[in-house]
Amino acid sequence: MKKISIALGLMLGLSLSAQAADLAQGKKVYEGTCFACHATGVAGSPKVGDKAAWKGRIAQGMGTLDKHALGGFQGKKGVMPPKGGRTDLSDADVKAAVAYMVSQSK
Repeated sequence: MKKISIALGLMLGLSLSAQAADLAQGKKVYEGTCFACHATGVAGSPKVGDKAAWKGRIAQGMGTLDKHALGGFQGKKGVMPPKGGRTDLSDADVKAAVAYMVSQSK
């Protein structure tokens, strides 16, 4: 039983470390690219930290948010270009930026 508890603790610790690393990378990508629109509301983008603007988007789930960020999206309130116009970003970096913005907007 003790070995199982230790193993579960290690797995949880590794998972939290990976999540923290992803959010740190997401913050870096946000600050280098995404802030241009998501800090100001350009093109109808939801501002990071605006819980009301993000609530409905977050409710759609991370899969939908990632899909829209990666492939682009035209909604009633604005436009999201694929990868924020930075097609050189990896999918993982874009997803990390989305996760960071969501974490700051709940």
